[in-house]
Amino acid sequence: MSGELTHFNDEGRARMVDVTEKGATIRTAVATGKVYMQPSTLEKIREGKIKKGDVLAVAQVAGIMGAKKTPDIIPMCHPILLSGVDIGFDVNDIPDNNLCSITIKATVRTSGQTGVEMEALCAVTITALTIYDMCKAADKGISFGEICLLSKTGGKSGTYERVG
Repeated sequence: MSGELTHFNDEGRARMVDVTEKGATIRTAVATGKVYMQPSTLEKIREGKIKKGDVLAVAQVAGIMGAKKTPDIIPMCHPILLSGVDIGFDVNDIPDNNLCSITIKATVRTSGQTGVEMEALCAVTITALTIYDMCKAADKGISFGEICLLSKTGGKSGTYERVG
């Protein structure tokens, strides 16, 4: 049932949902989030002047690894064989409230019995955390937010598209 809490057993204790009877379908999830920083920090990223290396390349790999490690950090997530993970960036160097931003977009795909929404959300979050880690010496005020699911396809619940 839609909206029913499924991660509790008859005794009210946590459980991993049994997906044995669910059919395998092609499933995709897209998530996004933003990282906010000083214009000078974004300039250092673009010019390759962050001492730890190529920020976006490292963050991209970290996001892919984050998607793959989701069941290791989210207790009730099933281990899923991911067929694809893609991390993209949209850099906004026009300051808004004196901050620039990098928008992260993660797309995750599988053919399986359960969805990949958590993997997409973990990919975005780990990507954002990696950008912070690599740039914190230059800008401790980096923040991130607006992490959300944009869309998902496949499975019994069908397609979801975020509005707004």
